[in-house]
Amino acid sequence: MSDMSRIKTFNLPDLGEGLTEGEILAWLVKVGDTIELNQPIVEVETAKAAVEIPAKWAGQVQAIHHPEGTTVEVGTPIIAIDTDPGAGPLEAPSTTATPSGDLPTPSAASLAAVEVAPAEGMVEPGLIGGAAPGGRTAVLVGYGPRTTAAKRRPRKGAVPAQAETPVAPAPVAPQPVAPQPVRNGHAGTATGALVLAKPPVRKLAKDLGVDLSTLTGSGPLGSITREDVQQAASGSVAAAEPVAVTSTATSAASFGADREQRIPVKGVRKLTAENMSRSAFTAPHVTEFLTVDVTRAMKALERLRGRREWRDVRVSPLLLVAKAVLLAVKRHPMVNSTWAGDEIVVKEYVNLGIAAATERGLIVPNVKDAGRLSLRELADALNGLVQTAKSGRTSPADMSGGTLTITNVGVFGVDTGTPILPPGESAILAFGAVREMPWVHKGKVKARQVTTLGLSFDHRIIDGELGSKFLRDIGDFLADPEAALLAWT
Repeated sequence: MSDMSRIKTFNLPDLGEGLTEGEILAWLVKVGDTIELNQPIVEVETAKAAVEIPAKWAGQVQAIHHPEGTTVEVGTPIIAIDTDPGAGPLEAPSTTATPSGDLPTPSAASLAAVEVAPAEGMVEPGLIGGAAPGGRTAVLVGYGPRTTAAKRRPRKGAVPAQAETPVAPAPVAPQPVAPQPVRNGHAGTATGALVLAKPPVRKLAKDLGVDLSTLTGSGPLGSITREDVQQAASGSVAAAEPVAVTSTATSAASFGADREQRIPVKGVRKLTAENMSRSAFTAPHVTEFLTVDVTRAMKALERLRGRREWRDVRVSPLLLVAKAVLLAVKRHPMVNSTWAGDEIVVKEYVNLGIAAATERGLIVPNVKDAGRLSLRELADALNGLVQTAKSGRTSPADMSGGTLTITNVGVFGVDTGTPILPPGESAILAFGAVREMPWVHKGKVKARQVTTLGLSFDHRIIDGELGSKFLRDIGDFLADPEAALLAWT
């Protein structure tokens, strides 16, 4: 088998639901590792969830094309695999592996021909030559930097050269270059000095306020390592010189800048923001509230927990709320519908969404065809949904196709809210905290377990009467779930 046929390039696959890109969160393998078919090799965060992608072939990892933290478009090569490592060594590559075994390091000969090009918008895979985090030269990971000099775009008004002159191997005195603008607290050097550092190291330097151009690297070929940056940061306080304040405006602009945190809007958080903005300004929202005495519902849960077949099942008030919603939908099916321009699509199935707060942002996985499940099956499905969401392993498929949603704000100690509809849905229920409060019961004021429900709905589909009846039925169920189960089923 030839070298070319042995090496298989694995592209970022289409993860479904119209997703076009993903961020590489963590590589689960490194260069030189032997992997098996379907072995998880990389964790990728899409706009909906973090997923582990399995290997398409068995073999040995030859190259990793993008480091962690890189956003990659679907169809882009991310890893190369030797599918027949037992056939003998491959032809000698032009690059060598770093001691960590992650990404290849360019050879010294190839570095001599790389010219710094601190242009905005260029990517930073692998080791990058540049004056500071603002100055960047793209390197094709796995193949080392190109061996021809990078070209700069001629300035306006400059006289074009008659012919390009090849780069001479002899040292050339640096030409005067105007200082680069400051970006995030780092300025490019006036000499265009070459600085080698991987993207994670550059990010660390940016976060710690360390100028990479002032450091001497201790890594391969003089590259700057994390340790170099950390040592510089630890000594920067003592070595720092006072900076003169040139104007009141400059002082005001820089005040408190070292105590600000900037969080990139991407992945789940970005998709949530886009969906909520679109929903808020396309569907006319109406919200109604209902306060309910749920003392009997809480007692019913205690009896349920005491039954032998339920002792190993986590039972929470959310289970009864979900059951109440599903039964109320049967009585008012128009609530479970979608506005489709010139028609309303009423769905005979309920994919019940449960809003979950995770480290990556708000997600809404759903229980498929929840209306067909028994109470025990519904409990198992809800528990599995929540556990998967907290672990960050919810698949895009589990978050697609929702028809009706519950958001349990009560777990945060909140009484209720005015939730925004997930796109394509016509109703969402906010379930507030259950509190012991004074309540008039059988003509006397007593301490009772009380909660408040908030129902937001699309007023194009659901009018005030339908929304009120739907919310009232949910409240009636929670006020006496055992009686409602007997009467409604």
